[in-house]
Amino acid sequence: MSGHETKTVMVTGGSGFIGSAFCRHCVSDLGWRVVNLDALTYAAADGTMKQIEGHPRYHFVKGDIADRVLVADLFLRHSPAAIVNFAAESHVDRSIDGPLAFINTNVVGTASLLEATREFLGGRDAGFRSAFRFHHVSTDEVYGSLALDENAFVETTAYQPSSPYSASKAASDHLVRAWWHTFGLPVTITNCSNNYGPFHFPEKLIPLVIIKALRGEPLPVYGTGRNVRDWLFVEDHARAIAMVLQNGETGETYNVGGNEERSNLEVVEAICDLVDQRVPLSNGKRRRDLITFVADRPGHDLRYAIDNTKICDQLGWRPSTRFESGLAKTVDWYLDNEWWWQPLLEKRYQGQRLGV
Repeated sequence: MSGHETKTVMVTGGSGFIGSAFCRHCVSDLGWRVVNLDALTYAAADGTMKQIEGHPRYHFVKGDIADRVLVADLFLRHSPAAIVNFAAESHVDRSIDGPLAFINTNVVGTASLLEATREFLGGRDAGFRSAFRFHHVSTDEVYGSLALDENAFVETTAYQPSSPYSASKAASDHLVRAWWHTFGLPVTITNCSNNYGPFHFPEKLIPLVIIKALRGEPLPVYGTGRNVRDWLFVEDHARAIAMVLQNGETGETYNVGGNEERSNLEVVEAICDLVDQRVPLSNGKRRRDLITFVADRPGHDLRYAIDNTKICDQLGWRPSTRFESGLAKTVDWYLDNEWWWQPLLEKRYQGQRLGV
């Protein structure tokens, strides 16, 4: 898939946090046509597609990626030039509580989607097949944990997943590569660092802390808060995926990171300061005083860090949003969009634990 001409892209899991940012980017910025297949599980919240709902280039279908009949029908009706697979269970704590759902979606679902794509391409001519892309969106968590002084993950870092979530994503990555090597399916993979930004589901670290800070509630931090993550603004990630679709080499993996490593405690403290500046507590206290340290979660990886040299050098992508400005934008968005997150808090979903 190349160039900027109008193309049809099938996006799976496009109503989630990162998938919705990608769909908005494709329709609004690139002029592409998007077919969004999403099962609308708990993390697919109403309102994420408000910007493009009703747009003639956006088409939504409710369904599961493992529904081979539905997926085959969508392929035949829309003849996409690419498929971008975001569909996944993605919360580490949930994978500890119920790992089999992660195997079903992330492993079995991906295998089903790969087979449906292979069958679709089997009926197309050589030119269509060579231009087609199956892009799989994955995570840096497949690489395991780094020491504080270790070099960042590169594309050839050995996989050492630590949680049921990261193990299921590692398995799906291996399946995608197997379909490339065995069947010649034209695939690309991206492994990203922690995303943040508007429409992030409220159980994740940054939105959870923003909302709790607004309400003056205790701010739980795992362990001592020393765990480090590399933070990537979600709109930068959307741009990266689009660039890989247009110019990436088939069979290749590209690591996408923001070059913004912060400890969890640093992130929480920065949010406290930003919320204090915008909505001071009536009692005059600092929100940093609300931080409470709680028991660490099982198998909590110490550090993730992405070396994004490959995608920068080969495709010309760069993260454009520094963490400080991106976090400020994110805090402001949550302050201005209670209509979106308040209904999610009123729904029943497991836990208030931090998702990093």
